[in-house]
Amino acid sequence: MAEIKIGQIVRAHYNSGKYIGEVLEDRGERFLIKVLAVQKHPMQGDLHNPGKIDGVFFHERKALAYNEKMNVAKPAVHTFEGELPSYETSLKESVDKLKEKLTYKDTDFNNKALLTLQQLEEKHYN
Repeated sequence: MAEIKIGQIVRAHYNSGKYIGEVLEDRGERFLIKVLAVQKHPMQGDLHNPGKIDGVFFHERKALAYNEKMNVAKPAVHTFEGELPSYETSLKESVDKLKEKLTYKDTDFNNKALLTLQQLEEKHYN
């Protein structure tokens, strides 16, 4: 595993999303990272009961905002190679990729997750 340094651009898994960001601080077991782009949009629904909609609280999860800070466990942080996309482009691409995944199979869960994602787009992303 490559050593991560302050100021380095990294990939980080946080909650159910993946982000590209800049390491701001080393906090012992974690890094404080500033979000610069979205690599994978967070999943919708109850993460402890994936695929279920009955009898669970169906969570609406927004992607972290541009420049929002996240406190990420060190094992979930990796070096980033490549060109840094703009936040807006990366958010749109990650939402489109999740929509495509949700429309692949017609299930009650996928339909509810797709509706939730579309509502997020209307309320927060446009």
